[in-house]
Amino acid sequence: MERRLAAVLAADVAGYSRLMGINEEGTLARLKAARKTLVDPTIAKHRGRIVKTTGDGMLVEFSSAVDAVRSAVEVQSGMAEHNAALPQGHRIEFRMGIHVGDIIIDDNDIFGDGVNIAARLEGIAEPGGICISDDAQRQVRGKVDIAFEDMGSQTLKNIVEPMRAWRLLVNGSAPSTTPASPSLELAQPPVSPDKPSIAVLPFQNMSGDAEQEHFCDGLVEDIITTLSKLAGLRVIARNSTFVYKGRSVDIREAAKQLGVRYVLEGSVRKSGNRIRITSQLIDALDGAHLWAERYDRSMDDIFAIQDEITLKLATEMQVKLTEGEQARLHYTTTSNVEAWTYWVQGMSHHRKAVTKDEYGQARLFWEKALALDPASAPLNAKLSFLHSLDARFGWWDDRDTAIDKAQAYADRALEIDPSNADAYTASSVILLNQRHHDEAVAAARKAVQLAPGAADTAELASHVLSASGFPEDAVLLSEKAMTLSPNYPSIYLGTLGNAYRLSGRTDQAIAAFQAYHARNPGFGLTDIVIAYQQTGKPEEARRAAEQLMAARPNFTVAAWLKTQFSRRDATQVEADTAALRAAGLPPG
Repeated sequence: MERRLAAVLAADVAGYSRLMGINEEGTLARLKAARKTLVDPTIAKHRGRIVKTTGDGMLVEFSSAVDAVRSAVEVQSGMAEHNAALPQGHRIEFRMGIHVGDIIIDDNDIFGDGVNIAARLEGIAEPGGICISDDAQRQVRGKVDIAFEDMGSQTLKNIVEPMRAWRLLVNGSAPSTTPASPSLELAQPPVSPDKPSIAVLPFQNMSGDAEQEHFCDGLVEDIITTLSKLAGLRVIARNSTFVYKGRSVDIREAAKQLGVRYVLEGSVRKSGNRIRITSQLIDALDGAHLWAERYDRSMDDIFAIQDEITLKLATEMQVKLTEGEQARLHYTTTSNVEAWTYWVQGMSHHRKAVTKDEYGQARLFWEKALALDPASAPLNAKLSFLHSLDARFGWWDDRDTAIDKAQAYADRALEIDPSNADAYTASSVILLNQRHHDEAVAAARKAVQLAPGAADTAELASHVLSASGFPEDAVLLSEKAMTLSPNYPSIYLGTLGNAYRLSGRTDQAIAAFQAYHARNPGFGLTDIVIAYQQTGKPEEARRAAEQLMAARPNFTVAAWLKTQFSRRDATQVEADTAALRAAGLPPG
C-alpha cells in the first residue's frame, strides 16, 4: 500500500433525501447535469482526481490545498448562479470539507485520517458552503483571494482530538446567506415563540395492507385541515409533510427543515371494524414527548378520535381559541364512515397530479361519497372546484354545463355551512370563471379569513386576486402559501409568477416561471414568452416558444386564450396574444 500527503475534498448534497422525496427523477437529472457541466470539468481543470462517488456525494484527491480550494470555490460559485431561478427548497446545494493530511492508497481508493477529517468537515459545512481544516488554511492563506472565518475548535465525530476549522466566505459572505434570487427566497422563518407551529407527519400504516394507505393519509389530512382553521397556530401543509412518507425521519431535522417547534407523529392499524391509532406530540427543541395516546376503538369512532387529537394538540401547544375556532375544532368532512372512506380515496387521486385522469378518479369517489352524505359542505365544495376546472379546460362537459354544475355545488356548500372555507374557495373560482371579479375577490378573502393556516386556500386566493386586479395582494398570499408549505407543489410557482407579472415585476416573474418549468416542463413558458417579447427580448422569447412547443406540441394561442379570465382590458389581452404569435407560436 502506498502513502502520500494530499489535499482531500469531500462533498455531498444538503437535504438530498428531502429533494428526492419531492421529485426523484428531477433531482437526479439536475444532479447529473450539474456534475456534467460544472463539477467534473472544474475538478479536472484544477488537476483533481475523483476517487469515488456515493449517490449524492463524492471524494476527490488534489495534489495541493490551493487547487482543492480553488476548485471548491469555483463549483460553489457556479452552483449559486445555477440555482438563481429556483426557490430555496428545491436547490441542489453542495456542502464541502477540505483537509490536508496523510492518506493510504489501495486499489485506486484512498483511506486514512486525511479522508476521515475531510468527511467530518463536510458534515459541519453549511449548504453551499466550504469548511476547511486549520492545516489546509495555513497552506492556502495568502495564495487565494478568499476570506476566512474562524470557526474555532470543533469536536468532529469519531475524531479523537478537537480540531480548529475555518469557513470560506465566497465574495465576502457565507454562500448560504447570500440569496441569488431575492424574489424567490422563501425559506422558512425561524420558529417564533409568539405563535406555536406544528408539522403533522404521515402516520405509519401498521395494517400490512397497502390499500389502507389512503385511510392513514385521510386521517392526517383531516387533522391538518382542522388545525389550519386556527389563527393562533402555524400549520405546515400536507404537501410539505408528506415528502417524509415512508422514510425514517429524524424529528429534529424535519422540524428544522419545516420551520416548526412541534411535530405530531403516529401510526394506524385497521382490522375489520376495529381501529388502533397511536399519536405523540414532540417538542423538537429538546425532543421531549409532550403528549402521547393510544386509541383502540370501533371504526365508527374515527371522527371522535380526530376531535380528541386536535383538541389535545391545541391544549398542549397553548393555542388561544376564539369561540368560532372552538366550534371549528370539531370539523369533519362527513359524519358517514363509508362516505369518509370514499372521500379519502378521492383525495389520494386529487393529490397525485394535475391531470384529467386523476381529477376524474377523484370526481368518481367524491360523487359516491356525496350520494351517501348529501349534506357535506366540503364534498359539495370539492366537486364544485372540479367542475370549475372542467369549465376552464373542457374535460367532461361543455363550458356552460360545467359552470352550472360548479355553481350548484358551490351554492349548496355555502347553504349547508356558511363558515366553511372550502365552500368560499369553490365559490371564488367559479365566480372568476364567470368573470364576476369583485364577488370572486370577496369570496377568496373570506376563505383565507376562515382558514388562515391553509396553504392551498391562500394559493387559490392568490390566483383569484391576481386575475381580478389585485396582483400585489396576490403576491403576499402566494408567499404566505409557500411559507406554510416549504415543499410546495410546482403550481404555486406558476401562481406566484402570474402575480409578479401582473404587478409589473417582470424579472421576478420570469424567475418564478423558469422555476415552474424546471419542475414541470412546459408550464410557465407561455408567460415567459410574453414577458420577454414585451420587454424587447424577441430572441429569448423565440427560444422559450421553441421549448414550449417541444414540451407541449398541441399548444395553440387560441386554446390558451380560452383559459384566461383576468380582469384586463381588451388592449392588454390583444397585446399578450400578439406577443405569443410574434414569438412563432401557432395561432390555432
